[in-house]
Amino acid sequence: MSKYKYHLFICTNRRPVGDSKGCCATKGADDLRSFFKEEIANRGLKGVVRANQAGCLDTCAMGPSVVIYPEGVWYTVKNREDALEVIEKHLLKGEIVERLLMPRSWARG
Repeated sequence: MSKYKYHLFICTNRRPVGDSKGCCATKGADDLRSFFKEEIANRGLKGVVRANQAGCLDTCAMGPSVVIYPEGVWYTVKNREDALEVIEKHLLKGEIVERLLMPRSWARG
């Protein structure tokens, strides 16, 4: 059993320029990962929520990709406002952020 209530994996995968699958890194994933970590700490959630970078989650075309466990919920998080909504609704209230969900055909959960 994990010591964390939630574990976020943020894809920071890098592909060659022009790759047809896209690349989460070129869509701002590194900044989003840092932002998630800062906000988690600022809200006193360190030790309860863990945010890690992930290699390829095979959903870069829909990215930046974020998956949250233990539920296995897959989100497209395009900016800091989206990240704040995930933090405020999913991590703090346990609510799924429907508008950011990846289509089931893409999610690998």
